[in-house]
Formats: sequence, C-alpha cells, structure tokens
Amino acid sequence: MSIDLKQLKYFLAVAEEKSFSRAAERLHISQPPLSQQIMKLESELGVRLFARTTRTFELTVAGKALMSEASELLAKMRMTIDTIRQIDRGEVGRLRVGIVGSAMWGPIPSLLEEFQSKFPRVTWTIHEFGPTVQYDALRAKQIDVGFWREPKLNEDDLRNDNLRQELCFRENVCVALNEHHPLAKQDAIELTDIANEPMLTLALDKSAFPRYLIQCCVKAGFQPTIFQEASEPQTLLAMVGAGLGVALLPETTSRIGWPGVVFVPIRTNPPSANLYITYTTLDDAPVVRAFLNILKPAT
Repeated sequence: MSIDLKQLKYFLAVAEEKSFSRAAERLHISQPPLSQQIMKLESELGVRLFARTTRTFELTVAGKALMSEASELLAKMRMTIDTIRQIDRGEVGRLRVGIVGSAMWGPIPSLLEEFQSKFPRVTWTIHEFGPTVQYDALRAKQIDVGFWREPKLNEDDLRNDNLRQELCFRENVCVALNEHHPLAKQDAIELTDIANEPMLTLALDKSAFPRYLIQCCVKAGFQPTIFQEASEPQTLLAMVGAGLGVALLPETTSRIGWPGVVFVPIRTNPPSANLYITYTTLDDAPVVRAFLNILKPAT
C-alpha cells in the first residue's frame, strides 16, 4: 500500500468543501489531477470514500472515518515538523553547563537569564566542577559546555579530544585584603607589594588557575608563602576578613561584598582571570549553537 500525505491533504479538501471544483480552487490545482489522486487513494484503500450521484455528494461511512483519522494525522504531522524545526533552531532540548564556582559572580547568571528568556522550552542545569572534572565530563558527553579560567588549554590537546575553547569574558585578578591592612586604602598596588604577606589560595590540586597565579607571582619576582588553601572563594574571603592573609581573586569576586574585605586592583601587568568556554566539535548540537550565538555578542 502506497498512500502519501498529499493524497490525504487532497481528500480532506474535497471532504470539507464537498466539491471537487471548490477543493481544486482551494488547493490551487486543476480538477483532473485532483480527481485522479482521490481515485488512486480509493484504489489503494480498496474502499469508496464518496457516494456520488448527479445531485448529491456525500462521504461514505469509510470516508467519514478517514476524514477524522486524516485530520488528526495531518495535525500531528504539522506539530512534528514544527517541533523538528524548533529543535534544529535550538529552541527545544536541554543544555548541561559545567562551571567553576567563581564564574557565578561574573556575567554567567545574566547570560543564563537571557538564554532562558529567548529559549524558554530549553531546560538547562548547572554542574559546579573544577576544570579537570569538566574536561573529563565534556569528553564523556556528561555536560555540553564548560566554563573555566586561565590558563588557556593547549590547542593540540583540545584538537586531540575533539574540543574547542573560546575566550568569552575578559577579567583581571585583584588583591583581597583585610579592611585594616595598610594597603587597603590604596587605589591600586603592585603585585610585589604583597610579596611578604601570607597567601590564601584556592586549592592548588583542583585547578590550574591558582597554580597559574603562583607562577605570576614568581614572574613578578617573588615566591609567595602559602598559608592556607580552600576550595571556595567564600572560604578565602572569610579568612581574609579574619586577618589571616591576602588572596588573589578575579575582580568579579568583589560582588560577594564580604564584611571586612577590600578589593584592590593590581596596577602593573595584573594576572588574567579570563573566562573560557569549552565544547565538543564532534556534533553540531543546535542547543549548544543557540547558546553560543547568545554568548558571542557579549564577548
């Protein structure tokens, strides 16, 4: 049996208009090919769909049944086509976002809000992981995009793992000081001004970013004395507020507004806290493409 959607569309037009001539006009075709398609449909089904006389034109019982079923089938097909097109535009689906905790104090929340507004039928979830865990999750397709900071990954490593990394937001590092620290009243300081201060840092074994900051200190001419490590920026700020040391943190961390803590810019060659997005190049996921399109105007 070979029945196509065009035949059902033609049948419905005739059934609703109760006239071949009016149906042909509605379909913008001539009447002979319309009649041929209806006859072909009846032949394929092995039933009569219309009871025709010189004065009347009525649906048979089989025709009435087909009219109901065909209407539902074509409506469902239209919905299916519409959904497929929405999926292709990234308007339907899910997005799994990996992120380092410090990035949530920057532009990411507003980016997600814009994405939610423009693509309300996409569900998204946040997965707070360190860069290494995010990298593995991307390779295992457990997340769709990942956000982490400097240093930028090696291009050869990314290519070997079918990943791409792009700069999405530029940001510098500043110094978090206790409000009573002598340097806290300065408009800006040099990195070497904290050479003799006890350093509070994010965990060195969890991310390349704090190790990169240590190397920036070495490049500036001093080896910092690590007093304590912590997994979260809030913990570092609590220790800075208690006067236990100083911390190098992204500028947007100042939005936390921790009591007793002052954030001072670094005047010369401040370390970078740039935020990168990483995603797979193996498949062109429409939802990821839609997310990137929102991201790019902001970079």
